[in-house]
Amino acid sequence: MQQMTFGLHFKQSRAAVATMFMALLGALGGVQEARAGGAEFLVPENGDTVVGVLTTAVTRQEDTLLDIGQRYGVGYEEIIAANPGVDPWLPGEGKEILIPSRFILPDAPREGIVVNLPEHRLYYYPPVKKGERQTVRTYPISTGKMDWKTPLGETRIASKQEKPNWYPPPSVLAEHEARGDPLPKVVPPGPDNPLGEYAMRLAIPSGAYLIHGTNRPAGVGMQVTHGCIRLYPEDIAELYGLVPVKTKVNLIDQPTKIGWLRGTLYVERHALLEGANDPGPDEYGTVQVSIASAVEGHPVDVDWDAVSHAFTQQNGVPAPVSAPKDKRRGVTAASAVDL
Repeated sequence: MQQMTFGLHFKQSRAAVATMFMALLGALGGVQEARAGGAEFLVPENGDTVVGVLTTAVTRQEDTLLDIGQRYGVGYEEIIAANPGVDPWLPGEGKEILIPSRFILPDAPREGIVVNLPEHRLYYYPPVKKGERQTVRTYPISTGKMDWKTPLGETRIASKQEKPNWYPPPSVLAEHEARGDPLPKVVPPGPDNPLGEYAMRLAIPSGAYLIHGTNRPAGVGMQVTHGCIRLYPEDIAELYGLVPVKTKVNLIDQPTKIGWLRGTLYVERHALLEGANDPGPDEYGTVQVSIASAVEGHPVDVDWDAVSHAFTQQNGVPAPVSAPKDKRRGVTAASAVDL
């Protein structure tokens, strides 16, 4: 097979490259291995907001980064961003791959479902039973592409359906008709149904937005849907069984997250969604202000070079950006930055 490289031609949009990559994987049968569902963590009771542990995987000759991503419960954008410079299509045998399996919990109420769109990740906080700790489950997702944005705001699960029919909306029918790939008005359950085996409809006016599975798991973790939220088949099967109708759903846009773990401040930065409003040149300044506010009253110094690196690299991996004041270790004092 001729070697192909992806993610290197930045003149093309991330979504265009991802769509091409997904199509090629689909032609070869896609990912062959699956997990049993999402990752579950106890929510820290001490105010910390970082959960999970980073790990690595060693590639086999036949692996792609998407194979490894699905195997470890991370999506396309996550695995690509965490491993810059690695050929996602043919990383080669014996290469160590970073698995971005540590997360800063989003800055949102810990209730029901929280979807952080630029992170391409869903968090589910089950109801807490008396005498038990709060937990969170998290899953990689696909989100709406530039012209089909997933909306922001609070809503709820309006209904649930196993083996759903897919009724393509008029705009999708027109899109397929224009490119010579007409769709039927109803796609029944089965291998050709892009909703997969399970769907949960959101209570958003028009009723067009779903959290659902997929018949093309290679596309999970990309900004490629028509506005819906798409999960790996094994993940939606689990989530569907956990989430009751009327569960709160909070759709947010937080490309930068800040959190604590055992007295150290972390920053996690993701690329902006394609087609999102430009935050302007003051975005980094806003992040600096948020970090300065977060460390106020804490006995730490901020390494502003580390903050800048995390913000610029935007690899989605929580990076430590502070050290105790009594162990400066060359850390630049927060007061050195003019805020």
